[in-house]
Amino acid sequence: MVISYLGGECFKISQGDLTLSFNPPGKGSTLASAKFGADVALVSLEHKDFNGVENASFGEREPFVIQGPGEYEVKGVVVHGFGTPATYDGKQTINTIYSVNLEGMNLCYLGALGTAELPAAAKQELDDIDILFLPVGGDGVLEHAPAYKLAVQLEPKAIIPMHYSAASLRSFLKEAGAEDTKPQEKLTIKKKDLEGKEVEVVVLSA
Repeated sequence: MVISYLGGECFKISQGDLTLSFNPPGKGSTLASAKFGADVALVSLEHKDFNGVENASFGEREPFVIQGPGEYEVKGVVVHGFGTPATYDGKQTINTIYSVNLEGMNLCYLGALGTAELPAAAKQELDDIDILFLPVGGDGVLEHAPAYKLAVQLEPKAIIPMHYSAASLRSFLKEAGAEDTKPQEKLTIKKKDLEGKEVEVVVLSA
């Protein structure tokens, strides 16, 4: 599995011939958008910063769009979505947490999560997380301290921070005792690479 970070909350995750897009920015967003072909596009919140599924289409690739709570299975990928109340850009709305099983790994994508209080259904299901995609920048999403506290509770093997400024990332790394973490261009990882790891922070450069 190869994980690339494109800024904001946008990730490209590839496994063999399969490509997933998470929260691609849309038209009108101040976040930089990257256009690439995806088989599946996941949108956690209906906002121009996250719902640019048109940017997940390229050539003959038109993604299957997953948006909102529910259970999905597409191209061998199993996805569970859990709705959480959110206030983003001054509006009350719904953010969806996604649990994705891919290549035997459990990925938990928190999206634009603004509260550390998770719904009961999510708490029950979000178990044995391999990689946690965690917003840490505040301004409508979790700030660094409650974000790290939630991450510790969820006990993932690895954390990938997202939705941050340079300052909020520094604060998060300090909170996590991971100030020496160096950004990587991308993360190439297999299930066995995570054996024995606990709440390890991985920073990906956009």
